[in-house]
Amino acid sequence: MKRRDFLKSTTAVLVGAGGAVFPGFALAADEPVRGGTLIWGHSETTQNLDIHQTGTASTLRVLENVHCAIFTVDENLQIIPALAESYEQSEDGLTYTLKLRSGVKFHDGSPMTSDDVKYSFERAKDPATGAVNFEVFSDVELIETPDDLTVVIKMARVYAPFLSRLSENGAGAVIPRDSGDIQGTTPIGCGPFKFVRREFGNEVELERFNDYWDGPAYLDRIIAREITEPTVRLTGLSTGELHLINDVPADRLAEIRNDASLNVSTWIPLNWDFVNFNKAFEPFKDVRVRQAFDLMIDKEMLLEGALWGEGKLTASPSFPTSDSFDGTIQNRAQDIEKAMELLAEAGYGPGQLSVVFKVTTNYPYHVQAAQIMLEWFRAAGVNMTIEQLTWSDWLSQVWTQKDYQITMMNFFTLWEPDYLYYTHWHTKGSFNYRNLSDPVMDAWLEEARSTVDRATRIELYKKVQHRVFDEAYDVILWFRNGSLASQPKVRGLEGLVHPNGSNLRFHKVWLEA
Repeated sequence: MKRRDFLKSTTAVLVGAGGAVFPGFALAADEPVRGGTLIWGHSETTQNLDIHQTGTASTLRVLENVHCAIFTVDENLQIIPALAESYEQSEDGLTYTLKLRSGVKFHDGSPMTSDDVKYSFERAKDPATGAVNFEVFSDVELIETPDDLTVVIKMARVYAPFLSRLSENGAGAVIPRDSGDIQGTTPIGCGPFKFVRREFGNEVELERFNDYWDGPAYLDRIIAREITEPTVRLTGLSTGELHLINDVPADRLAEIRNDASLNVSTWIPLNWDFVNFNKAFEPFKDVRVRQAFDLMIDKEMLLEGALWGEGKLTASPSFPTSDSFDGTIQNRAQDIEKAMELLAEAGYGPGQLSVVFKVTTNYPYHVQAAQIMLEWFRAAGVNMTIEQLTWSDWLSQVWTQKDYQITMMNFFTLWEPDYLYYTHWHTKGSFNYRNLSDPVMDAWLEEARSTVDRATRIELYKKVQHRVFDEAYDVILWFRNGSLASQPKVRGLEGLVHPNGSNLRFHKVWLEA
């Protein structure tokens, strides 16, 4: 039996955008109890704790519990109120009036007011801040605060996705006025848990905030232990050292499901993965070279070898439940001979092209994927070497300095199409670490931002998807399944996973006495 067939026969996968009931967890309607410290085996290392500046899902997964956004989304990714109880939009689409929720307090005891919202948004817009979501506020012309609970935002031009972008914690989070200087090391928000401490690379401690506007959490504390090695995480869960882990080792899922002492479940998607070409590297300026590398990869075999089949192939990064997803685009099939022909046309015969593949050990399956691809690239006459980097080194060399030739990365939480496509494939996008600049795509993405009609916007995003594929700017590989495992005493897990499939919300999680 093939690995994928075995997994299909043993895996209960929740298909959707997350945020629904997970079939593997105990969901009995017992009365929740308050108290206890939950030890969470977090699969990644947190970085900069500033909610505006951080771009890593690992950090946002923790900060989701420290901060709240102006809006949030339900399980169908529809915008619902959070810190703002309601809003009004002018007929011309240029003015938003937000009515804030009363009685909201920050962790320092101060009340949240319109001044805090104004400060937060203007800070995110300021280029000196280095905010990941700065472009959300690029068209904001003026923010007025007529009273403590009213915010009036006036736009220079229509920005259609504005409200949906404010429903993500990174853009819509509100922090206390003048607290920006300390947010990177001591985050202060108005979420259900207060930040206590962080031992970098080891653990983060949070404690319940009793004045949380939506009611206090059940847990006294959360200790997020940062354990990047999957086997170590699983061992800690099995021995009782950990209460819950995310990212269960894919090759151990079937085994764990047969363990009556643990609860486990998977869902799709957690994230999407792609192979990246640095367009500043001369060979990758040629579309024929990029297409050749795409043709070298057997995506299905790579999915089996690196993920043990725990995912689904896709040539589009849009959420599979999103109306912007274009399922007509199909991954290129492996064709080594055609790849060699394209390389030859571009002036690179066998042995004449050398590349360095930088991959982070933060994602072990990326290392495995690179090792598999190395054999295919060599079969096509490419000299390739692999450099394994720590997460911090990858962020420094690849993300910040753009010092690489080829790499691989995954992205989480990008359910909103403007957030997804503008940040990655616009010349000025905050996630454009590939030195990509395409005036045609830039024009489409700008047009989508100013187009109120949703159907028209969707068609523009589909055109972007096709151009990314046709030009092989990146090689989109798959959606990866998310997975969680826990001890039976951990309850309230049905609401743990955010609808974006990545963030974890511990507000309603509790421990049996």
